Amino acid sequence: MQLIDIGVNLTNSSFHDQQAAVVERAVQAGVVQMVLTGTSLQVSEQALTLASQLDPESLRLFTTAGIHPHDASHWDNASERLLRELLAQPRVRAVGECGLDFNRDFSPRPQQEKALEAQLALAAELGLPVFLHEREASARLLAILKVYRDHLPAAVVHCFTGERQALFAYLDLDLHIGITGWICDERRGTHLHPLVGNIPEGRLMLESDAPYLLPRSLRPKPKKGLNEPAFLPEVLREVALHRGESLEQTAAHTTATAKAFFQLP
Repeated sequence: MQLIDIGVNLTNSSFHDQQAAVVERAVQAGVVQMVLTGTSLQVSEQALTLASQLDPESLRLFTTAGIHPHDASHWDNASERLLRELLAQPRVRAVGECGLDFNRDFSPRPQQEKALEAQLALAAELGLPVFLHEREASARLLAILKVYRDHLPAAVVHCFTGERQALFAYLDLDLHIGITGWICDERRGTHLHPLVGNIPEGRLMLESDAPYLLPRSLRPKPKKGLNEPAFLPEVLREVALHRGESLEQTAAHTTATAKAFFQLP
């Protein structure tokens, strides 16, 4: 079985000087390709540099580039120019992580919406898919996306943790859904168990969101408590279980979907 991890925060300081080992452990676990997440201009540049250093042949590591809603207050005309330059790099396969976060509100909501709309417009212009973040903002995100959706090749709601109504609204808008180790959390993720079977083949992808969201069902637990792409098979196991599929079936269609979405070799 081969897996693709569509969301890895490999630039996170928790992985300092361990990035090559993290990638190698992932490959040994069957995670053959990874998409490194850009959450700001600086992090997007770091992800691109890191991917180039660790994977000079561009076979395993790819990136997104964008500005997270937490950093939306920094968006300006210079941001758009710099982001456009990053998105021109062949290893960058999607715009994001961008979106809305009305849970933490680290940036004012009007500025979150302004940054999101600017990035959606860029994605539409450049023909790139979008890697979306949403927390407690599904209604507003849907309203904004409806304006741009016909002009976007594809978009994925990364780390989906919402309820049935939000899921079906996203699917009705022809969005992809990313599932993380949240589904392995017996305290807050069990509502996802009956929902994942409603995500059609071709719209579902798997992600670690490492170093965050360590699957709580993982045994043995890593000593440092950090999540890694190497633990993505545990997310696969939980998703396959609740979809009523074999591990091989879920791995095959989620991997094919990720390859198509990000246009991976």
